[in-house]
Amino acid sequence: MKTYLTKERYEELKVELQRLKIEGRMEIADRLKKSKDYGDLSENSEYSDAKDAQAKLETKIFEIEESLKEAVIIKKSSNKDIVGVGSTVEAQKGMKTVVYTIVGSSESKPENNLISNESPLGRAFLGRKAGDIVEMEVPAGKIKYKILKIA
Repeated sequence: MKTYLTKERYEELKVELQRLKIEGRMEIADRLKKSKDYGDLSENSEYSDAKDAQAKLETKIFEIEESLKEAVIIKKSSNKDIVGVGSTVEAQKGMKTVVYTIVGSSESKPENNLISNESPLGRAFLGRKAGDIVEMEVPAGKIKYKILKIA
């Protein structure tokens, strides 16, 4: 499955992957070595905890590697006519103006107005133009956004 990432996030993941492969694996190896010194491995909780941490670390490494393999780098959209991944959308919601940037799901931070292309609002904005009215059904009822500007 494609993972949409900004160039900055892609680079952050590469750095994190290297850190986990080198430092993370060394820390786990050290924990495993020390826990073996406690004796019988079948009743050794430190060893069991270290093995669990190793499994979690290897899963995280695998997930990052897969994300990087499937990564599609988001370029700032040069198309100011249609909302796409990488677009910044200025919209009117009631009497309020809101600004959202459409990003890949792994970079989504709604509290910072970075919304996923897979979120209901992100999907509703995709492919729309300035002047379009976007309606969404939410538990509290319908919400309308009027797209004012695409950057």
